[in-house]
Amino acid sequence: MPRRPRLFIPGLSQHVIQRGNNRGAIFRAPFDYQFFFTVLCHAAGRCGVEVHGYVLMTNHFHLIVTAASPTGLPEMMQTIGRTYVRFFNSRYERTGALWEGRYRASMLHDEKYWTTCLRYVELNPVRAGLVATPELYRWSSYRTHALGQQDPLVGPHPLYLAIGGTAVDRQRAWRTVCGAPIQDDQLARIRHAIHAGRALSDLDFAEAPKERSTPPKLSRPA
Repeated sequence: MPRRPRLFIPGLSQHVIQRGNNRGAIFRAPFDYQFFFTVLCHAAGRCGVEVHGYVLMTNHFHLIVTAASPTGLPEMMQTIGRTYVRFFNSRYERTGALWEGRYRASMLHDEKYWTTCLRYVELNPVRAGLVATPELYRWSSYRTHALGQQDPLVGPHPLYLAIGGTAVDRQRAWRTVCGAPIQDDQLARIRHAIHAGRALSDLDFAEAPKERSTPPKLSRPA
């Protein structure tokens, strides 16, 4: 079956997920996360990609990004893969693929789903049972949006800036937004879009399958 062609439109955000091969770990130690973070910062700047949100989990990672050109995101992901996989394989004396196929990307076509998707990404560690509250997890953009922590990777998106008139107002609003769990149907819709490689829109939401209500385990993409 041929791969679904990807659609990249400059100025529109994409939700990106990359998983470990056979759901294996892609980060084994704190230094792995830090090295990946550094590589991601460099690749995003070099390729003209703005990162608005992210979370680095044990066996996968999520990004919300906006590229300045149609080639920006593919080039960034290629750079990350080439550099990080070489580092990881050398560090752990392994060979072969680290990723489970190519990364998946879903265009955030409708503004009203952008905020929901950012919440989905930043609340991943809570859904996976790694932490009780999102600010306790180090490797995500939540503390930047909710607490004002400086992060060299995160570039504010206009939709985030619009939720409050000042930085303090925006942080308070984001904590409130993330204080409520994401509804099961919204989780199902986001997952359906990313796994199908489709834009997250009303049409895709209408076609989403029903999702079970129990939270996913860490070994599964959240």
